[in-house]
Amino acid sequence: MYQKELFKDKVALVTGGRSGIGYEIAKDFLSYGAKVFICSRKEKELKQATIELSKYGNVECIACDIRKMEDIKAMSSRIKETFGKVDILINNAGGQFPAPAELISENGWASVINNNLNGTFYVSQVIYNSFFHQQKSGTIVNIVANTYRGFPGMAHTGAARAGVENLTKTLAQEWARSGVRINCVAPGTIESSGLSTYPQQIQDDFNKARKENLFGRFGTVEDVSNAVLFLSSPLSSYISGVTLYVDGCEHLSSDRMGLIKTMRNMMKQ
Repeated sequence: MYQKELFKDKVALVTGGRSGIGYEIAKDFLSYGAKVFICSRKEKELKQATIELSKYGNVECIACDIRKMEDIKAMSSRIKETFGKVDILINNAGGQFPAPAELISENGWASVINNNLNGTFYVSQVIYNSFFHQQKSGTIVNIVANTYRGFPGMAHTGAARAGVENLTKTLAQEWARSGVRINCVAPGTIESSGLSTYPQQIQDDFNKARKENLFGRFGTVEDVSNAVLFLSSPLSSYISGVTLYVDGCEHLSSDRMGLIKTMRNMMKQ
């Protein structure tokens, strides 16, 4: 799709890069010539992913909890020692769990907000102050979610991801003076390892939703990565502050109540 050296001499940081969408993004950056740093909380799995990714190019890793500023600053210092700069930041790390809003605990709510919203801001701020501001250049792509019509069944992550979208618009304006572009990619339901972690009843609901999608399928990690590469490349040099949906029109046409209805039926059993 692109020239093989599209990202030659560029350094990309991919948070949550050990699996799923993050892994594919890291692999594709490497394949197009970038040096890549990945981070995740699980050090053992992170190191294994780095070994696998190394066949595609120059990749390094560090364990990092994006909820902790000290971890992020240590990661920034490590990147500076290793590669000397960051050109591209992909805020992909995050986590959530399905639950009716009335049953989300205080800790559950705080954990998802802290990870998905606060963590995205903390990493962005540190990388901007450590690299982008001095370089007078940089690109950030935030991986969010389909929150266009709310997110029934995942109120916590819906609120966090919507917050990231608004944060993206704000930072795109504030940091434009430093030559920084910031955009979002909002995946729909993606065929990745994460789908298999849900209970069977919810997986059955996914199968129904897959057939009802206007394109008759769910997205792939490659679909998401292709969008990220575009928004990270010079081909999008005049685009900032926007959200690109990668969901086969799911944000316009899907039944947003399917997940919550399934969970409520499960609770009756």
